[in-house]
Amino acid sequence: MHRLHMNPKISVSVVFVAAMFMSIMDGTIVTVALPSLGRQFGVSGAGIDAVVVGYLVSLAVVIPASGWLGDRFGTKRIFLSALALFSITSAMCGLATSLPMLIVFRILQGLAGGALTPVGMALLYRTFPPAERVQVSRILNIPTVFAPAMGPVLGGILITQFSWRWVFFVNVPIGILACLFGLLFLNEYYEESVNSFDVLGFILAAVGLSLAMYALSEGPNYGWSSVGILGSGIVGVLILVAFVFIELRSSHPMLDLRLLSNRVFRTCNLLSLFSGAGFLGLLYAAPLFLQEGRGVSALTSGLTTFPEAIGVLVSTQIAARLYPRVGPRRLIVTGLMGVTVFMVLMSFIGQNTSLWLMRGLMFLIGAGMANAFLPVQAAAFATISPAATGHASALNNAQRQIGSSLGVAIISTVISIVGITQLSHSGAVVPNLNAYHAAFITSAVLVFIAALIAFKVRDSDAASTMQSKEKDSEQATSQEASLEAALNVNASV
Repeated sequence: MHRLHMNPKISVSVVFVAAMFMSIMDGTIVTVALPSLGRQFGVSGAGIDAVVVGYLVSLAVVIPASGWLGDRFGTKRIFLSALALFSITSAMCGLATSLPMLIVFRILQGLAGGALTPVGMALLYRTFPPAERVQVSRILNIPTVFAPAMGPVLGGILITQFSWRWVFFVNVPIGILACLFGLLFLNEYYEESVNSFDVLGFILAAVGLSLAMYALSEGPNYGWSSVGILGSGIVGVLILVAFVFIELRSSHPMLDLRLLSNRVFRTCNLLSLFSGAGFLGLLYAAPLFLQEGRGVSALTSGLTTFPEAIGVLVSTQIAARLYPRVGPRRLIVTGLMGVTVFMVLMSFIGQNTSLWLMRGLMFLIGAGMANAFLPVQAAAFATISPAATGHASALNNAQRQIGSSLGVAIISTVISIVGITQLSHSGAVVPNLNAYHAAFITSAVLVFIAALIAFKVRDSDAASTMQSKEKDSEQATSQEASLEAALNVNASV
């Protein structure tokens, strides 16, 4: 197909936002549909959870290979292939007539999703130079913030007005349009020198990550001491340890772990792991608190947590302007410290507290997280070369998946330990809000750990991303003047 001409920064941004919005929203929207799926197929509990777990495990299989695939076969080709497969399998999920069929299609959907995010991020970072990485972060924030917030709201509407099948069908038109747009306007990128496929590294990473993701996602359901969970977790960690030792000694590793020796990349990924765990843990606990603890509807719950996304959107514009002058460290530390305080305040919301207080706190939490999201995303890749971007994106995405699963696992366990119900003075079983309050405080602790790690971020390491347009213009003018002076000297000689 003949490719039309468009500014690559615009074309990559449009396709990336559409694809990521669809992929990320899928996680939260499907969770809302689980009760309907259980009724449809006559299954409950762990049986229906396989719809989510199968997706997460297959996602972990592909992530390690995504960087190599994009470099070898082209980032455009792999990205659009993953996008097409995700759209097709979404339609197949919506057409499933049995639970085993749905689980198989979800596994295939996860294989596509595992390549979609890291290869899409590689496209972004290769298109925008370091001086424009703040713009990349603003683009990344659109799907990563709005998709999880809109998932429960849209899912509730689709299930109420239509059926559970539409939580999958909704992906199809978005995917088709994004694919067609990408075919017409995206540029292809190949890495000139691509090493041979690291089969051993791929097997170790895929198996280790899959087992770890399974243990994290199902631990709260089956109990951390159960044989299946404990065995999966221990074996998964041991395999990942073996993977690290082998890959560090490999001349062509599946995941280039040597990139973690890059100080700013390592630090940003570590603090992102903890802040992401705390933030996504809160987004998991808040709807449970509202629906199970306070007894509100799914729609009211979604509308109460949605102000978080508005807070991110508003604060991102401010953070983008401050970043070149203030630098990443002060923005991240300030933002995460504020989020820690607001999450602690969430633990004071009782059974009769106005939901507008919670909406206000969710807005402030989103605003604080924006001060961390944007600088972390901009600074993390500041000193990563274009050639290493594919591997760096794969590592970054693996960290994101582990962080989100870790956060939900920790919060689920805390809620379970405290207990979601208690006996009232009259002997009736009532919701135990202390369980959710403990979850909010736990999320605050995770974010506070991230804030402490943020003190290790050095603004000097991210200097290439801190150039404002005015400074770029001044530098360009200065370079032109220097060149003109040099030409005049040469002419006079």
